[in-house]
Amino acid sequence: MRLVHDMGMELRQLRSFVVVAEELNVGRAATRLHLTQPSLSRQIAALEHDLGVELFARIKRRFVLTAAGETFLADAKDLLRRSDEAVRTAQRTQRGELGTLRLRFVQSATFEVLPRLLGAFRQAYPEVVLDLEASTTLRQTQALHDGRIDVGLLRPNTPAPTGTTSAGGAAAGAGAAGAGAGAPGGAGGAAVVRLAGLESRVVAEDALVVALPAGHRLAGRKRLRLAELADESFVLYSRPTGPAVHDTIVGYCRAAGFTPRIEQDAADVQTIVSLVAAGLGISLLISPTPPSNPAAVVYRELSDDLPCWQLSAAWSPDNRSPALARFLDLLAP
Repeated sequence: MRLVHDMGMELRQLRSFVVVAEELNVGRAATRLHLTQPSLSRQIAALEHDLGVELFARIKRRFVLTAAGETFLADAKDLLRRSDEAVRTAQRTQRGELGTLRLRFVQSATFEVLPRLLGAFRQAYPEVVLDLEASTTLRQTQALHDGRIDVGLLRPNTPAPTGTTSAGGAAAGAGAAGAGAGAPGGAGGAAVVRLAGLESRVVAEDALVVALPAGHRLAGRKRLRLAELADESFVLYSRPTGPAVHDTIVGYCRAAGFTPRIEQDAADVQTIVSLVAAGLGISLLISPTPPSNPAAVVYRELSDDLPCWQLSAAWSPDNRSPALARFLDLLAP
């Protein structure tokens, strides 16, 4: 078909043609289309001119489809169907019901917060594709600045101030997913703060706990003080992978009067727990912790007045993704 410049007119011509082909009567077709008969006749004539073929044979004031018209009718209906579908898809994408959400997360988010948020999001927006991958805080912030991801669940560089919440404080409620429009940065009413050129919202505040081999001499205690761990061998997060976590934990130990003797380091919490279970040392981990065999590893609270660790959702204020806006709706109080 030779396309005309006004695509809207072309689609109107196709719709008019289909209705006339269904009615085979210009008067009835004009009534269905809310057009005058002369206007409808001009549209059909213009379409035939554009195509260079006759679509109808006019026999005693009746329209009869020609062979070319019969062939064109099936294609015209298919084109209109696909056009309507394209419009609906675009509108649903704009509402955040379709599309892709690129989300990265620190590993500690996988034990509680991530399943809760993803479960609520999937229930509300089942057709949004989730692009998920574990990543460090540093890599997430770089990817957010570069526009390679939409949102990250990460740990800020420093824990929350001492005494801001009780150990193991509850995460912000998921709430019902809203469907309202609006910029992602304005979703919900929870506190929004700047984080290195990004916007972020706290979704959980977690305590530091001690991971011990089940047969350890301190495993029978419910709570421990950091100073009691001075003579222990430690398995910690590797500094290249998590410098903020590594340095902060070492700083806590030094404030308690000792420098931890690091027997082994590891890049992820699952490996750390496995090494503790193997008896290579104890560890300090951010709760919630991964499920473990109680016969191998136990977790104990610290009685020291230590800050809580914030888990935050971070995003770029320049990101206008509708899927991101809908995800941020989950974080509203």
